[in-house]
Amino acid sequence: MFTDDPGRRFVPGSVFTLQVPTGSPWHGKTLELVELRWYNQHPVGFFKDVLDRSAAETLAKAILWIEQDPAEASDEEDAWYDHQLVGLAVMRDGVKVGTIARLDHMPAQDLLIVKTPNGDVMVPFVKAIVPAVDIAAGTVTVTPPIGLFEELPEEAEESAESAEAEPPVAPEAEAPSGADADAAPDVPTE
Repeated sequence: MFTDDPGRRFVPGSVFTLQVPTGSPWHGKTLELVELRWYNQHPVGFFKDVLDRSAAETLAKAILWIEQDPAEASDEEDAWYDHQLVGLAVMRDGVKVGTIARLDHMPAQDLLIVKTPNGDVMVPFVKAIVPAVDIAAGTVTVTPPIGLFEELPEEAEESAESAEAEPPVAPEAEAPSGADADAAPDVPTE
C-alpha cells in the first residue's frame, strides 16, 4: 500500500483507476471498493464485479489510482505531495542554486533531484539537509555538506589525491650505537 491514509482512501464506494498491462481484461476499466478488511496486518480489498478468487487473481499486481484534488494539503506536518515540490526553487544561504525536477523514493530516504546549471544533484530529503519547505513562497531551503552543489577547491582535491597516491612511510628504526651495531641480535640457544 502506497498511501499513508488508507482509512480515507479505501472507503466503500471509492472508485479506482487501474494501471494494468494493455493485454489485461481490466485495461481501461475502474473498480469500486465494497469493503477493505485487514488479515494478519495485510489489507484485502473487496470490489464490485470481482466476485470470486479467479477474478481477483486477474488483478494481481494491478496498481490502483484514485483522483485527488491537487490543491488539497496533507494533514501531516512536514508532509507534501510530490507535485507540490516539483518546480520549487532550491535556496542555499539565500541564493537560488537550482530547481526541484523530481523526487525519487528510495528505501532509506527520499531524494530531491535538483536541476542546477552544472547538472542534476541528488539531495537527501532529510531535516538536517532540507530544514525548510515553504510551498507558499515556492522555496526549499537546503544546508548541504560542502561539495554537494559545487566542486571542491583544487587544493583540497590535490591533497586528497596525493594522500591516496603515496602510501604512508613508516619511520626507520634506529640502529643501536656502538661496536655491536652490525652484529646479529642475541638469540638464545639450547
